[in-house]
Amino acid sequence: MANKVVLKENNVELIKNRIYEVRGMRVMLDRDLAELYGVETRVLNQAVKRNIERFPEDFMFVMSTEEMKFWKSQIVMSNSIRMGLRRPPIAFTELGIAMLSSVLNSETAIQVNINIMRAFVAIRHAVNALQDVNLKVEQLSHKVDQLNNYVEEILHDQNDINRMQEETNTEIAIQIEAINDALDQLREKPATPRRRIGYKKDSNSENKI
Repeated sequence: MANKVVLKENNVELIKNRIYEVRGMRVMLDRDLAELYGVETRVLNQAVKRNIERFPEDFMFVMSTEEMKFWKSQIVMSNSIRMGLRRPPIAFTELGIAMLSSVLNSETAIQVNINIMRAFVAIRHAVNALQDVNLKVEQLSHKVDQLNNYVEEILHDQNDINRMQEETNTEIAIQIEAINDALDQLREKPATPRRRIGYKKDSNSENKI
């Protein structure tokens, strides 16, 4: 009865917290499913073994020791749960969980599976939304990179213009300085007296007369 109360209070969120990713697939473990169904893990696994032909590898698989160690490192578990994990759990994919309701054939299993399917759908929606956000962020980042490149090109062109302007100003300054030097030389050159035109009277010839 306690399981049913928990499910009524927050069923989908409870199930979402028990969905893990193993081998690139979203799965739920036999012990979590058994708790939700209100049966012992042993009973659930026996029902699966009696109908093993309904559970191919993409429906159900036994976690390896390494996968179990990695899973245990990723979640917070009480000591009692850790002590109870003496063997690797059986992982059921979404397809395998859908098959479980027909194997267990109980009203509780059917209602729980409905909530489990809703939890898987909610996770897919959340993942798709996150992918859309990541795509938009990537597109925005690309636009920012393009804008940065455009600004860098403008700054580069501006630097070229500034350099050309500086070279032009330097050349003009040199030409002005050369003109000023030429003017200074013209001002400093002494004026040469003009030679008189016409007859020049010789003072010695007057004394002879």
